[in-house]
Amino acid sequence: MSQRWVYGFHELDEATEAVGGEWDDVRGLLGGKGANLGDMTRLGVAVPPGFTITSEACNAYLEAGEKFPDGLNDQVSSELRQIEEMTGKTFGDPTNPLLVSCRSGAKFSMPGMMDTVLNIGMNDEVVKGMIEVFDDTHFVLDSYRRLIQMFATVVMGVREEPFEDALADARQKRGVVSDSDLTSEDLELIVQRFKGLVERFAGREFPSDPTEQLTMAVEAVFRSWNGKRAFAYRNAAGIAHDLGTAVNVQTMVFGNMGADSATGVCVSRSATTGEPRLEGDFLMNAQGEDVVAGTRQTSTIDDLAREMPALHAELKNYADALERRYRDMQDIEFTIEHGKLWLLQTRDGKRTAQAAVRIAVDLVSDGIINKTEALTRVTPEQIEFFLHPQFDAAAKNEAKSDGRLLTTGLNVSPGAAVGIVALDADLAEKWAEERQEPVILVRPETKPDDVHGMLPAAGVLTSSGGRTSHAALVARQFGKPAVVGAAEIMIDMSAKEFVVNGETVHQGEWISIDGTTGEVFSGQIATKVPDIEDPWLMGLLAWADEARELDVWANADYPDDAKRAVTLGANGIGLCRTEHMFFDPARLPVVQDMIMATDRVSRRDALDKLLPLQRGDFADLFRAMDGKPVVIRLLDPPLHEFLPDHGELTTKVTDLKIRLTSAKDLEMVDDLLREIEEAERLLQRVEALHEANPMLGLRGVRLAIVFPELPAMQIRAIFQAVAEVQAEGVEAKPEIMIPLTGNIAELQPMKDLADELAAEYVEHHGVPVEYKFGTMIETPRAALTATELAEIAEFFSFGTNDLTQMTLGISRDDAEKNFLLEYLQRGVLETNPFDTLDAGGVGKLVDMAVSDAKAVRPDIKVGICGEHGGDPASIALVSRMGLNYVSCSPLRVPVARLAAAQAALASQEEAAAE
Repeated sequence: MSQRWVYGFHELDEATEAVGGEWDDVRGLLGGKGANLGDMTRLGVAVPPGFTITSEACNAYLEAGEKFPDGLNDQVSSELRQIEEMTGKTFGDPTNPLLVSCRSGAKFSMPGMMDTVLNIGMNDEVVKGMIEVFDDTHFVLDSYRRLIQMFATVVMGVREEPFEDALADARQKRGVVSDSDLTSEDLELIVQRFKGLVERFAGREFPSDPTEQLTMAVEAVFRSWNGKRAFAYRNAAGIAHDLGTAVNVQTMVFGNMGADSATGVCVSRSATTGEPRLEGDFLMNAQGEDVVAGTRQTSTIDDLAREMPALHAELKNYADALERRYRDMQDIEFTIEHGKLWLLQTRDGKRTAQAAVRIAVDLVSDGIINKTEALTRVTPEQIEFFLHPQFDAAAKNEAKSDGRLLTTGLNVSPGAAVGIVALDADLAEKWAEERQEPVILVRPETKPDDVHGMLPAAGVLTSSGGRTSHAALVARQFGKPAVVGAAEIMIDMSAKEFVVNGETVHQGEWISIDGTTGEVFSGQIATKVPDIEDPWLMGLLAWADEARELDVWANADYPDDAKRAVTLGANGIGLCRTEHMFFDPARLPVVQDMIMATDRVSRRDALDKLLPLQRGDFADLFRAMDGKPVVIRLLDPPLHEFLPDHGELTTKVTDLKIRLTSAKDLEMVDDLLREIEEAERLLQRVEALHEANPMLGLRGVRLAIVFPELPAMQIRAIFQAVAEVQAEGVEAKPEIMIPLTGNIAELQPMKDLADELAAEYVEHHGVPVEYKFGTMIETPRAALTATELAEIAEFFSFGTNDLTQMTLGISRDDAEKNFLLEYLQRGVLETNPFDTLDAGGVGKLVDMAVSDAKAVRPDIKVGICGEHGGDPASIALVSRMGLNYVSCSPLRVPVARLAAAQAALASQEEAAAE
């Protein structure tokens, strides 16, 4: 007996039993669309009868070199007969024809990425019979021309432009703007012209056999799984490439049968804001592809409430019921045929980041899901979108005052985007990669073939389409600011420009779009990172704080950074890089004096000038964090970084000597000689400090040991800052961190120095100073000797950027420039180890060091700092290792809060499963 490849919508129970009863496995077998259609049928929802060809059949077809597996054709024929019995119609019968659609439906929704064919089963004889049955020549011919066009472009590989040109020509001759306004006579001519186009461009006639049409359509959907647009979408969305797609064959119902018919797409809550109201688009007297393609200006669901109130109410009831059934916001396709509402599919709806957060929180309030589920419904990446730039209000108002507001469209995906105009997807992809400039993809409407250009674009602008158009769906999915349906824009592809309200914008010129308001501006508008004040986000993050086990700290070097970190929910500062304070233009000359000093006395004089500046720096951080820990890393980089570049100095000396040869008076000569002397002195010092590999040279703890007066100044400044702020009633919790320690012999003198200065503090203030002493773990040796280091260190902070470089033996800058991208493309590395912690190498070192350190000092505090501290995958890894905290940039603190909560929930789920 051959494997079962096909299940009717009414046979969901059999499919469920075949995969062992798990709903996730049913979705894998039947695809999300097929599983939901089966479930809706079981619930008694008005779903046109149909069947699903499984994803297993797709994979078998592709693995066999694009050949149907044994038994598939027979099973399809059997299911067709059942549909015939249910509908009382016959596939291919001119007197009572059954027409079907053929749609893709993978486990995870991929809107528009794979192929769809409608009206399968029509040919010349069926058309004649349908005209007699329906007594509506216009409707029948309109359906037939749609089948020929869709079949030719989707199944036979013909370009769409010849068909669109033919339609445009017919509209122009008739003097109408919409295809639906063409006459029956027009459509009859179009059908004949379309047939000619098929024969011309496909090299064969349009197939008249309905069974051949269905077979070819199923094959086209199977093949589309490996199409360029689907492949690019899966890469971007993180969907596995081996799942395959199911195919849904469904009885056609028609929204293009006159004034009492319509078709549309709606979501049960706003996909843009998450507001709990029905939202979407529909068209009277049209078929579904007209709505999502954006080729006709749609009406809103609110318009449906006015034009067909009873059907709108029925649709709203269905949406509410399906949302509670599937426990999430639903994206519903529907058709109204002669006043009867049919639902063609439902699926979890795509949404913006803002909508995702509000929907998750509101679903908890509505009693549909619990807090734990809400925390898993929102991704860390969606939290990050809240931090995307918005237009600076003053700059935007100025642009309006200057008359730079070009037009307004639908605000379908929020955020500000500024970029150069690219009028086709290939160019957008090319410019984004080669020119390294932000690009705005501008199209009449986007199609699935445009996805590869949408993904690298900063934003998307279309002149047509609605809130459920392809452009809107994809933009929301990937967080791209987008404005669609800006109908005043007239795009001229041949001239490579668009005209709007009398103003011409050429390809390559700058525009700015506001996906939050729908406004489009000429030129560039300044952006800023917004403050997070969304009440739903605040609520969700409060739940995350209740669930997480890791503290989330921030990397902050300045008071403003620290204040922002606290506002965003940081529990402390995990890394204050003191060298950044030294680059202040006002103090850099003093730092350079310290470096240029040739004896200890001169060096101390310079350090004495720096001490009050450092004290002020640390006092400001303590004030900002009031009662929260502040980890201060002592000076880490090589000293030459504070001096001018060697090449710049060499050029300067040469230029000065050239100018000296043409000096016209003694005063100028004296001035130039002094400049030459100073430049040469700097050059000699730079050359003296030069190292072949500065990363492994005189830096970190080595610098502190060679120049002990340097760490002494910094530690003294920390203690003095504690005294200063405590006198104001501020609670300071300093933690002194030594960078780049390799062994205990390096760390011990730094601990002795800190103790000595702490004793000095007691002498001056009469009370002990409370502080912690620890070290960064940045070298493999430090990780391997964690047992020894933990005897002195009260905390470890893993500097995973340097630890990754030293463990993998690669320079980050050189790797990313020369070979890392190729490694990722070839699969040598699964992820960039500087983005996501290398679990198999660096991760093992961290895990071992934590275990060894806790064996010696059970209460030792351990964390990571740097970019890995804000990466969700890395956070999940270190959470399992039992670290106490992660530290990341202030703007990633909300991301880390959610990621830490999800890591804790995943661990709890794993423990419960065991």
